[in-house]
Amino acid sequence: MPSVFEPLKVGDVAIRNRIIMSPLTRCRAGEGGVPVPINARYYAQRASAGLIISEATNISARSCAFEYAPGIWNDDQVDGWRLVTDAVHKEGGRIFLQLWHCGRVGAEGLLGGQQPLSPSGVNDDLDALQVYGLLRNGNYVRIAATPSRAMSLKEIHETVEEYRVAARNAIDAGFDGVEVHAANGYLPHQFFSPTINTRTDEYGGSTDNRTRILRDVLDAIGTVVPMRKVGVRISPTAGYNNVRDPHPADTYKRVAQILLEYEVAYTHICDINAWTGSPDLPELLRMVRPHYSGPIIANAGITPEAAEELIAGKGVDAVAFGRMFLANPDLPARIAQGGPYNDLRYVGLYGGGEMGYTDYPVLEERAA
Repeated sequence: MPSVFEPLKVGDVAIRNRIIMSPLTRCRAGEGGVPVPINARYYAQRASAGLIISEATNISARSCAFEYAPGIWNDDQVDGWRLVTDAVHKEGGRIFLQLWHCGRVGAEGLLGGQQPLSPSGVNDDLDALQVYGLLRNGNYVRIAATPSRAMSLKEIHETVEEYRVAARNAIDAGFDGVEVHAANGYLPHQFFSPTINTRTDEYGGSTDNRTRILRDVLDAIGTVVPMRKVGVRISPTAGYNNVRDPHPADTYKRVAQILLEYEVAYTHICDINAWTGSPDLPELLRMVRPHYSGPIIANAGITPEAAEELIAGKGVDAVAFGRMFLANPDLPARIAQGGPYNDLRYVGLYGGGEMGYTDYPVLEERAA
């Protein structure tokens, strides 16, 4: 039976183990969303992962839920990310860029005075939306979301084009592939939900219409990146950002069929409810696996021991670790010997400098 240390091929990309670094928002980009040298150091420290999936990266100036998150829509950002990919590849690692549009999750102060865009302008739950900014005193805090407005058809088509440009830029920056962030209540996830998407045109109503955005985005990306280098992240039952899909099994049967049809590199299933004590992973796998036969990466606050069990025979091909990788740059080596593991420090999770970012010790340093 396979283990976390066996190689795996995800699409056209061969990875050396099945221990994946989950996308982790850290909010340490420079001005204008441009990655800086400390970002390269952080990712290079974790290059022993089979695959690093980068932190969520804005595809557009019209997308921002976390201040100082990076972008990938202009040349300066491409140059900044090239520092990261060069550093990771020098250490023998593989890295995909996660493409992010936050949709209705945003605030005018982070969007240059613009309203957030959403499928239908549903704003009955602004207090449930997770938007964060950096105060002058250095504290990184949750801020009030701004009411969104419904996207026009023209704006939907412009956004699809932004995904294409961002994917091309990611490859130009040296990434091995890209991941479409269609989870956690962000823009594609918003379109999937009949509660948030109440449109009456070709992007609303039926399941086929509500998932049309995924087809459009994959079609656009496919003109610049082979589908075998494209992953997609989903979170069918996530409560985060309050998408409120009343029938996720129906929605994600269709999503899974699309992902199989397009032969994406992998499907990344995020059980974000596990962090609030209500894990859903078995249910999520039952929704997806009967309709999708490609590689599945599971992400659900999973322990190394549970990861071995999942990979050994429960329909999962690899496991993504988030907080454990944040605190343990050399996580595969620690898993191989059964620990010890560094404890996560909550100071320095978002924003700031080296503290809580690049200062976690590796095994040799801990021993010393």
